[in-house]
Parts: sequence; structure tokens; C-alpha cells
Amino acid sequence: LGYRQPSMVRVRLNGMEREFEDGTTVADLLAQLGRSPQWAAVERNRDVLPRAAFATTELREGDVLEVVHLVGGG
Repeated sequence: LGYRQPSMVRVRLNGMEREFEDGTTVADLLAQLGRSPQWAAVERNRDVLPRAAFATTELREGDVLEVVHLVGGG
């Protein structure tokens, strides 16, 4: 059996075009970015995504994502 290249999906992440393997979840995306899901807010296609959905929400072709790292302070 030959090696088959994984299919990719193209999304816009924080204003930049990026490609990820098909099946990548928002949780996977955050891990690849080195972001903790506990301290991240994710907007997908203008809707804020609940943290509980990060692990089950797969990226889709054409998604527009904004990822913000939350910082505490006084």
C-alpha cells in the first residue's frame, strides 16, 4: 500500500489563511498553536464556541476563526 497524503482544509485563522488536516478539532488547533484551552476564547464563523465543544468541533473548509488568549491581571 502506498502512502496517501492526508486531505487538508483551508481556514482563515486570525486573518491569515492556514491549512490543517481534515478532522482537526478546535482542541487540536489550540494544541498546535501551543495555547491552553483553559485560557483561550475561540470564535468560529462569528459565533463564540463553548469550551466544552472544542474537542468535538472539527474545522471545516472556509471556516473563519479568531483565537484569543485570555490574560488575567489587575
